[in-house]
Amino acid sequence: MSAPAPTRTNRLHAWLLEGLSDMARQQTGPQAEKRSAHQGQPWWRVMCLTGVDYFSTLGYQPGIAALAAGLLSPVATIVLVLVTLAGALPVYRRVAEESPHGQGSIAMLERLLPFWKGKLFVLTLLGFAATDFLITITLSAADSSVHLLENPHAPHWLHGRQMLVTLLLIALLGAVFLKGFLEAIGVAVALVGVYLTLNAVIMVTGLWQLATEEHVITDWTTALTAEHGNVPAMIGVALIVFPKLALGLSGFETGVAVMPHVEGDPGDTEERPSGRIRGAKKLLTTAALIMSGFLIASSFITTLLIPAEEFQPGGAANGRALAYMAHDHLGSAFGTVYDVATIAILWFAGASALAGLLNLMPQYLPRYGMAPHWARAVRPMVIVFILVAFLVTWIFDADVDAQGGAYATGVLVLICSAAVAVTIAAHRAGQRNRTVAFAVISVVFVYTTVVNVVERPDGVKIGACFIAGIMILSLASRLARAFELRVTGVSLDPMAERFVRDTSHRTIRFIANEPDERDAAEYRDKIQQIRADNEVPPEDDLIFVEVTVPDPSEFEAYLTVRGDVLHGRYRVLTVEHSAVPNALAAFLLHVRDLSGRRPHMYFEWSEGNPFANFLRFFLFGQGEVATVTREVLREAEPDRAKRPRVHVG
Repeated sequence: MSAPAPTRTNRLHAWLLEGLSDMARQQTGPQAEKRSAHQGQPWWRVMCLTGVDYFSTLGYQPGIAALAAGLLSPVATIVLVLVTLAGALPVYRRVAEESPHGQGSIAMLERLLPFWKGKLFVLTLLGFAATDFLITITLSAADSSVHLLENPHAPHWLHGRQMLVTLLLIALLGAVFLKGFLEAIGVAVALVGVYLTLNAVIMVTGLWQLATEEHVITDWTTALTAEHGNVPAMIGVALIVFPKLALGLSGFETGVAVMPHVEGDPGDTEERPSGRIRGAKKLLTTAALIMSGFLIASSFITTLLIPAEEFQPGGAANGRALAYMAHDHLGSAFGTVYDVATIAILWFAGASALAGLLNLMPQYLPRYGMAPHWARAVRPMVIVFILVAFLVTWIFDADVDAQGGAYATGVLVLICSAAVAVTIAAHRAGQRNRTVAFAVISVVFVYTTVVNVVERPDGVKIGACFIAGIMILSLASRLARAFELRVTGVSLDPMAERFVRDTSHRTIRFIANEPDERDAAEYRDKIQQIRADNEVPPEDDLIFVEVTVPDPSEFEAYLTVRGDVLHGRYRVLTVEHSAVPNALAAFLLHVRDLSGRRPHMYFEWSEGNPFANFLRFFLFGQGEVATVTREVLREAEPDRAKRPRVHVG
């Protein structure tokens, strides 16, 4: 008899969770075979994925610089480039070395703070990361819709419908990722290639005009001297204005977030992905050099060749300086082609942010128990992030300017965290010169962040909303998953296996013991009490099981059970886990499956208020052990006849 055909619901479920089991298998124990890490895409292809965000800022960065610095825009842009090449680039090259699995600087800082302090700190940084990446999606889509609607050839029926166009662009971006990641990289390579080529044409044309019309440069230098005086004064003003140009630093955090997709060497493993690190460094360096060249050239040609009034709100070059030059200097046909390329790359700029989110969030939240199991699968997370992007777009009414502050804040906070993280890493490694250099870079980025926050406090407010949302949802998820096994696997050492094997021919009995002095009297008194309270026959063996909690803030762990004989007669099994009841339940189920018998475990009632005991379990992994162990077993094994027995005296 043939198996029934899968229903539409089952097919949808399987499609959504495709790849979840593979990702879960990565959370294995020490006996797991080390997986090769050389698979992936060439670094230059992944660079194009991050580049759709980084390079797309050419669509609006020259206009921002012109508004912020006026005639001083080229000088301020040079300062930005220097900070990029001498500051952000060295920082993120070090981050790539320290965190090659895509966690970014957050993982480096996570190691500095233990227990719940570290988890809450990571959640805060994830809030700013979500601000950065999600606002990248919504802001880029909104800016793309602006370029589309302002093009003279745009259909008239689209005018006044920017919100609808923005939402459609976001939905289309999500559809690409639901189709597959390789498709996203292919689209990114094509878009970046076309966009940079068109920009190069504009740059060459503009620079040629500056070279042939010498009076333009002379007029600019004269006006600049009249407005700002000497060179030191110009540099001083440029340093003050520089924080307003900070959007030109976007792309570095995304670059390290997508590192797992960079192709490594055949000998790479997840523990030592040397080829991947080398490729990621090439990615970061090449992207920074390309962008630096385009930023400097674009700031010169737009500042010197576009009338200042056109940069103002409502002007033809406001937010689209290079598009203005494409139409004005190269004709309507080329301008329209450039507009189409700009619209496309701004729309797809969200792809690098979405790729970063899809890699970053599953690295932390499921591991903390602060997201459901399906958060490790790509497609459900794509749907969640796209829906959140819809909400953000609706809240901001698809306004590009309104989202700029939040975007800059998210970018700068992450860069600050990276700079601080590599400074600490260099200090711990005893690298004095690098420590000083990274400390100076950290000061520069802290200054930039503080100035940005003071001028645009709305960014911090929006970031705080993301942080609060992540905190609430994460803690709610952790609470909902508190009674899961929270164990990725169980293994017994030879002595522990011998203990189980020796008792598997009769009733297997364990005592859950909270170790105190661990002297002979403690074990002797415990056995006497258990036998008396539960009428255990004297001929039946009793084995102690002791769980220690090294870090209660962790969620999942691999259990390694070790056996030992203490004081010449007491058999004791020891194990470490973040929660005592969950570890005991997982151990009992493993013994049942190993021996074919239902094991028994004996507990004592805990003293104290039940609610306080539950809080102790939730926060510190202990509390009312007996009751919670039974509940974990009940959820893990619905069949009562197969469930290990729990006795409380």
